[in-house]
Amino acid sequence: MVCFHVWDKNGMWEGKTPDDVIKFSGANFGTVEEWKDGILTRGILLDVPKHRNKPYVTLSEPVHGWELEDIATEQNVEIKSGDAVFVYSGRDKYAADNNGRWGTPDGRPGLHASCLPFVKTNDIAILGWDMMDASPNEYEIPWTVHGVIFAYGVALVDNAYLEPLSNVCAEEKRYDFMLSLNPLYVQGGTGSPANPIATF
Repeated sequence: MVCFHVWDKNGMWEGKTPDDVIKFSGANFGTVEEWKDGILTRGILLDVPKHRNKPYVTLSEPVHGWELEDIATEQNVEIKSGDAVFVYSGRDKYAADNNGRWGTPDGRPGLHASCLPFVKTNDIAILGWDMMDASPNEYEIPWTVHGVIFAYGVALVDNAYLEPLSNVCAEEKRYDFMLSLNPLYVQGGTGSPANPIATF
């Protein structure tokens, strides 16, 4: 799912307010209509389990921004402005070992808020992940990454199935690819199912 639908007390991207933007008939700003012709850009996969030599990210060890920098260096990829960065955390393997669930009301493994400077500094256009924001966290808010990237104008590919991509990247020994992403045209929609395709 591609989505762009989170805001805070200060409003939305470019200073818009939810009251101005979101109506009963749909949104009039930052909608998936802007992507009606699809997105074609360079994609990068950052494979956290491979870097850690562990099957998946856990509650006690969320993904940090410095670690993403280390992974990019280790994988010999240079992140450039406009790239789509996918962070693979091993969600499905985690779920298989945890009664089919990868998050509960008591906790959810994933990305720490320290990943935000990584997103901003690298000027990425799209963030994709299989796990979401790590929770609980020291900031006492549930969506530390979700709740900020909107202000950067970054699109989110939420809950992506990244294990097959991780396997292919390992086989090809490369972690960058051409990404095509074609959300449904949903008038006024703030999110849409999507079918990201990586071409090597």
